[in-house]
Amino acid sequence: MQTTIVTARAAAIRRVLRPNLLVPRPRTYATPTVFSHDDDPQLADYPRLPFVSRQRLPALGPYDDPQMRRNFGETMHEKEEILSMWGPDAPPVPPPTALLHFTIAVLGFVGFGTLVKFALIPSRSAIPRDYPYSGLITELGGFEDIKARPESEEEED
Repeated sequence: MQTTIVTARAAAIRRVLRPNLLVPRPRTYATPTVFSHDDDPQLADYPRLPFVSRQRLPALGPYDDPQMRRNFGETMHEKEEILSMWGPDAPPVPPPTALLHFTIAVLGFVGFGTLVKFALIPSRSAIPRDYPYSGLITELGGFEDIKARPESEEEED
């Protein structure tokens, strides 16, 4: 247990001495502005710990509190409520991979529906009936909206 605390303190000291390793890199290909990580003045000399969820730590590690995966005296992250075991779940599948799987599933459903619509359903076995007098407009009440299928001008063989 003593070695865990010593290594955690040594890691925190290294992070304080080399803070540029923890700063996210800017997107220079799309944003011409210069990115600088502004330290929160309220934190003063509090160590900047990596943004790693407790859910990503090994479950059977030597913890004083196995449920929260913490050791006694361990420095807490400034956003502990988000990174704790009770925070939002860390996705087990990376989001781009999940999006790819979702896209494949949707395309599978659409492809199956297209197959059923155009390949498995037979064409109509009967010819639709044509009605004379412009689709019986006057016989059905005189409205264009309710006319039946009008008789075609082409002669059938």
